[in-house]
Amino acid sequence: MGNSNYLYLQFADVIEKQIKSGLLNVGDKLPSIREVCAETGYSMSTVSKAYYEVESRSLIESRPQSGYYVSNISARIISEPSASTPILSVENIEREDLVDLVYGDMRKKDLTMLSLGFPSNELLPIAKLNKGMVQAMRQLPNSGTSYEEIQGNSNLRKEIARWSFTWGGSLTEEDIITTPGCISAISDCLLALTKPGDTIITESPVYFGILQLARSLGLYVMELPTNMTTGIELEAVKKTLSANKVKACVLMSNFSNPSGSMMPNEHKKEIVRLMDFYNVPLIEDDIHGDLYFGSSRPTNCKTYDESGIVLCCSSVSKTLAPGYRVGWVSPGKFKKEILRAKLYHTISSPTITHEVVGDFLKNGRYENHLRKIRQILNRNCNNYINTVLESFPAGTKVSQPQGGFFLWVELDKKIDTSAFYHLALKHNISIAPGRIFSFQDQFSNCMRLSFGLPWTNELRESIRTLGRLAKSI
Repeated sequence: MGNSNYLYLQFADVIEKQIKSGLLNVGDKLPSIREVCAETGYSMSTVSKAYYEVESRSLIESRPQSGYYVSNISARIISEPSASTPILSVENIEREDLVDLVYGDMRKKDLTMLSLGFPSNELLPIAKLNKGMVQAMRQLPNSGTSYEEIQGNSNLRKEIARWSFTWGGSLTEEDIITTPGCISAISDCLLALTKPGDTIITESPVYFGILQLARSLGLYVMELPTNMTTGIELEAVKKTLSANKVKACVLMSNFSNPSGSMMPNEHKKEIVRLMDFYNVPLIEDDIHGDLYFGSSRPTNCKTYDESGIVLCCSSVSKTLAPGYRVGWVSPGKFKKEILRAKLYHTISSPTITHEVVGDFLKNGRYENHLRKIRQILNRNCNNYINTVLESFPAGTKVSQPQGGFFLWVELDKKIDTSAFYHLALKHNISIAPGRIFSFQDQFSNCMRLSFGLPWTNELRESIRTLGRLAKSI
């Protein structure tokens, strides 16, 4: 943190501490940028970036022609959603119809899409990607119409390996297999490592795509208790592995979908140790890891993997280009099995889009884009939290994610968010009901909201409408 590039973050942290300690109170005006520069010797750029950073944390607000003031959200006490308590069984309850409805909303252009987790087109560098597409067609053999090698685009694999240093990895091109998206990578892993009738363990709530994939493969899913801040409960993992025959574990260690939880580093290390001890492969979905709100990229479970027990899957679907279908897996000691599964079920990844993304990573454009989208998502997250707390019934609980796309909102037990989903649709708003994130009968009073849309007055009003509807029930 001694690097001058991070001086503004140090100063931002000082301001945050002053606010949280009560030295600065709601409504207090902060010194002007010029005054701070004169007092501290910091440059205008450093102070401006520091104020912007604290504003992105929703601790201060800018008032035109007046300056910066401590915001009212800084004094709010936020109740976080309850930890999950699933029954430790493999009982599965049908949820497909509700999932189909939520996915069907994608085709409706007049909806405020709070249900699906991917960035709005307004947040993506589409013009730059288009230029990259033209360039890729020119430089690829046969303009990109030929099959890729089974392991995937060499250019892309080199850049993914290089990018792994951000989470403490030291991968090489040969450690990567590309896939058509992250869910395809997870699918290849499950196809290679399990057979129908096997049991896998997951966190709870868990991304509904994992549940539907497991069911399609004839697998039983054992959902484990999960803390909405720190992720899957370690004690539950230990007990389950020691008492049951488990073929694989699937989890998101960073900014989980839907809860937004992030496992502490010590938890990640312990999970890897347990999987290694019981010889259970860990399929890690790290698709949101680059979307952190803090000063540095969090590690993942793969960071601490020395034996190759972790198969780390990721993609640019949540950061850059959802429709390009660019994903990958670092399969550890299971490379042969994953390559075989890809060959049997996919053969090749999309040639042109994988070349485009490889070039995008190579030229530094990805890092610049991430810096911008992280700031936007951070501000969006704070705006969502503030609006939910202002508009929803007293007692509503909301998560406080440190990255990713999702808020997990827990309402009164009387509110069934499956019915609430249909009520919101009448107001042209789509939400994701909590019940689709579990095979068990839980989370009926919860919902997931995506903050991947540009923040506007219309969006704020949509969230307020949800609050009014919740109060009316």
